[in-house]
Amino acid sequence: MRTVSSVPSALLGALLLAVPAHAQTPAPTPTNTTATAIPGVVAAGATVEFIKSGFTGTEGPVGLPDGHLIFTETQANRITRIDRDSGATSTFLENTNGSNGLGFDQQGRLISVQTTPGAARIGVIYPASAVATLTDNYQGKPYGRPNDLVVSRNGHVYFTEPGPNATPGQPPPTPALPPSVYFLPKGGTSVLVATGIERPNGIVLSPDEKTLYVNNTSGEYMVAFDVAADGSTSNRRNFARYASVTRNDAGAVNSGADGLAVDAEGRIYCAAIGGVQVFSPKGEHLGTIPVSLQPQNIAFAGADRKTLFIVGRGAAFRVRVLTPGFAGRAK
Repeated sequence: MRTVSSVPSALLGALLLAVPAHAQTPAPTPTNTTATAIPGVVAAGATVEFIKSGFTGTEGPVGLPDGHLIFTETQANRITRIDRDSGATSTFLENTNGSNGLGFDQQGRLISVQTTPGAARIGVIYPASAVATLTDNYQGKPYGRPNDLVVSRNGHVYFTEPGPNATPGQPPPTPALPPSVYFLPKGGTSVLVATGIERPNGIVLSPDEKTLYVNNTSGEYMVAFDVAADGSTSNRRNFARYASVTRNDAGAVNSGADGLAVDAEGRIYCAAIGGVQVFSPKGEHLGTIPVSLQPQNIAFAGADRKTLFIVGRGAAFRVRVLTPGFAGRAK
C-alpha cells in the first residue's frame, strides 16, 4: 500500500478535498426557528427570533425592572443589556470579576456568581456603593468556579458549584470542593445542600419558593428539593427526566441541561439539548422550544414578562410566550 508521503502533491490535494464533510463540520449558524404549539407556553408558528451573535460567553440572563434584559459575557468580564423592544445591545457593567449567574435581591442589589480563578465568590456587584462579598469559601475551602444562583424573596441565596474540573485549562483550587449545591442564608454562612449530583448547573425556585430545582448537566434528571420556611432544604429527588440526552463511548451522560426559569403558573423552562425543554410542576415534559444553537441560559423579560430571552454559544434569541414569567422575583 502506498503511504501518503508517496502520493503526488496534486493527488494529495484532491484526497484532502475529498475528506468527508463531517470531519470539518462548521459551527452552526444562528437563525430564526419556528415553534410548535405547547399549550399555555407558546403558540404554533411563534418565531424564535435570532437577535445577535458574536458575544464572548453568554450566561446569567435576568430581567431588569424596566423590562430590559441583562446577561453576562463571562470571558469578556462584562454584563450586556438587550433592549426589551428593539433588541439593541449595550454595555451595562464592566469589570465584573468573571460574573456568570445573576440575580437581584429585594433591595435591588445585583448579586452575581464571580468566577475569576483565585477570586471566585458570590457577591453584590451593582450598584457600586453596595459592592460586597457574601461568601468566598465553604468551611475554609475556596470555591472553584461556582456557576449559577437564585435569590429568594427574603434574601437567601442558593447556588451551584459544578466541581473542580469546571474551568478548562485551569487547575482546581487546593483543596478542591466537589460538585455541590449550597444555601447561603441572608447574613449567614454557606450551608451544604447536596453533593453527589454529577454536574450541578442551573438553579431556580418555584413561585411559592417551596421547591428548589437544580439542573444536572451530566445526568438524566433534573433534581428537586423541598424548601422549609427558614430556607433549609430536604427530600432530594429526581424531578423530571430530560427529553434528550447523549452518551459517549464510555457511557457518560450529557443532557446539556444548563439555565432554568419559571413562569407564573409554575412551569419550569430548561435550556438543554434540543432547545428549551418545558416541564409541568409535576415534572411532565410538555414540549421543547427549538433554538438553532444549543441554549445555555434563559430568562423572562419585556414590559409584560411574556418574552423569553435565550442565550448561548455567543448568541441571543427571543420568543413571545403565552404565560408571563413569574413576577415575584427577578428570576
